[in-house]
Amino acid sequence: MLTKTKNTKKIKFSVITVTKNSEKHLEKNILSVQKQTYQNYEHIIIDGNSQDKTKKILRRHKSRLRIISENDNGLYDAMNKGIKLASGDVICILNSDDFYYKKALQIMNRYFVHNPQIDFVFGSVIKYNRIQSGFAAWKIHWTFGFYSAHSVGFFIRKKSQQKVGFYKTKYKYCADYDLFYRMIVKKCMKGIATKKNEIIGYFRPGGISDKTKYIDYLNENTKIRLDNNQNYVLVKIIHILRYLKRIRLIKSQI
Repeated sequence: MLTKTKNTKKIKFSVITVTKNSEKHLEKNILSVQKQTYQNYEHIIIDGNSQDKTKKILRRHKSRLRIISENDNGLYDAMNKGIKLASGDVICILNSDDFYYKKALQIMNRYFVHNPQIDFVFGSVIKYNRIQSGFAAWKIHWTFGFYSAHSVGFFIRKKSQQKVGFYKTKYKYCADYDLFYRMIVKKCMKGIATKKNEIIGYFRPGGISDKTKYIDYLNENTKIRLDNNQNYVLVKIIHILRYLKRIRLIKSQI
């Protein structure tokens, strides 16, 4: 059981935002960080050499941002660049379409300060028009639906991030699942969730996960499990059951 300790230390957050041609929602993302009630942070923007008005928006806020704008090898390569730059005590991912509510960092500061033995926290998030909350590590062996959200909701101590390593760029869609598996199963790291009503921010639909074909997403999920040496038979059973569940869902919507 995790115990709380009294501590008044204020930690520094490294907020990492990956963007490419995100002019529609980027400014709201940036302002949501700037308007935080807790101000000990750095906001790192990794831009994939955008060709729309993204760079203009970044120039407007450059005095309060750390910016890299160059070609990259995809979403997770860009996230790794941000991690390498991070100077804070806690690293968090806030993708360019998403935004924090104003007390997000204040809430997270309290959790990390009062629970010095934890490695990571999952915050409650508004996703698909409902609250996604909680964290159930025991589910990871057969489902990746055990947490709120990666972007917006996931916060990890920098020293813990360094132990678990970077996102593996050989995965196109779900490198966060691989990182979570290594973090929880292989490194046995400790994490907790915020209370359901402590909502950190808003996860906007339409990102890479929503644009990926289900079979590609499922195949990569299966590859991640096998690469992490899960039981082959169990992994194949999970694959088949999830595929059949998807077929039933599609038929029910016809």
